Amino acid sequence: MAVGRRSRWGLARGPFRERGRMEREIETVCGRFFQERPWLQLAGEASGVAPAMALLDRKEEVVLRADLPGLEQRDIEVTVDRRVLNIRGERKEEGEASEETYGSRERWAGIFARSLTLPADVDVNKVSTTFQDGVLEVHLPKTKEARGKMIEIKVE
Repeated sequence: MAVGRRSRWGLARGPFRERGRMEREIETVCGRFFQERPWLQLAGEASGVAPAMALLDRKEEVVLRADLPGLEQRDIEVTVDRRVLNIRGERKEEGEASEETYGSRERWAGIFARSLTLPADVDVNKVSTTFQDGVLEVHLPKTKEARGKMIEIKVE
């Protein structure tokens, strides 16, 4: 690291300028590293097979839709703990001959888990799910307190 060279306007290169440059270079290298290796991503996406999801916050309920192609209902587990929705699943390896060599393989097999914080308190006793054509849909009715209350404004 350069100590610093003086120009007529002060330090042209100093330890703080060098630090900023180094941080940008590290971010660039690390960003490329993780983009090129999605299986190294953190949290629920650890294996690079986290399903695509959409979370809808409606007036009466919260609805989650998750794309889980190739899975069956028995391969998926859904739990709700307070305001956290957990989805776990497993896609098993197909029984293909071991002597075959792949030219390319983008299909995944393994276990995945996702945890999502819900935007409101839900009634866990009234949660319902459907699974059709590879799409999991979870309906989580909001508690009365979470739905909010209309407050009338009085004019005097």
